Amino acid sequence: MAALTAWVPRMVSYAVGVMLAAAFLHLLPEAFMQADSVEGLFALTLAGLLGFFLLEKVAIWRHRHDHGRGSGSHGHAGMMIIVGDGFHNFVDGVLIAAAFLTDVNLGVATTLAIIAHEVPQEVGDFMVLLHSGYARRTALLLNFASSLACVAGGIAGYYALAEMQQATQYVLVLAAASFIYISVADLIPDLHRASDTRSTLWQVALIAAGMATIAGPHWLFHSH
Repeated sequence: MAALTAWVPRMVSYAVGVMLAAAFLHLLPEAFMQADSVEGLFALTLAGLLGFFLLEKVAIWRHRHDHGRGSGSHGHAGMMIIVGDGFHNFVDGVLIAAAFLTDVNLGVATTLAIIAHEVPQEVGDFMVLLHSGYARRTALLLNFASSLACVAGGIAGYYALAEMQQATQYVLVLAAASFIYISVADLIPDLHRASDTRSTLWQVALIAAGMATIAGPHWLFHSH
């Protein structure tokens, strides 16, 4: 586990590249191709960024409220992590369903972006649960249970969006806004905490590798 934790900053760098490339090379272009109003989708993108900012602000306020109660709140804080992560995973499942309903390549790119973000996040959640007093086995089981919400979201999203194809463009835009916000507001500031040359070179290389993971198949597919 210590070795995995040491790799989290590098996984975060890779996730930044994957998520930004998925947003700008796949999700937004595909949504705009379906758009009745490009201006409307740009406005929804901005609204999505503001909405994710407010959601994160609420989460921070909640965390400070629980922290202020003292050590007795650790178990409650751990459960809040699981509930919040379960909801987030459910939404991820809906986004994946919307992407696959639009195009298989888009679905693959969206899934890769979500996985790249979820791996370091799940490791972080696991550490929080351990700090909250949960046994390692219990923490793993709770993390696994919250991950199943992604499957539920995928199934629900598939059947709901299959009947409302027009709604997929809006879901894709919100997915792009989510990826952009998480990358720019949450992940990149963490990367700036390490400013030495070696860390910076690793970060640049892994961000580029993440972008190449999405851009390579995208350009190869569209070149034929």
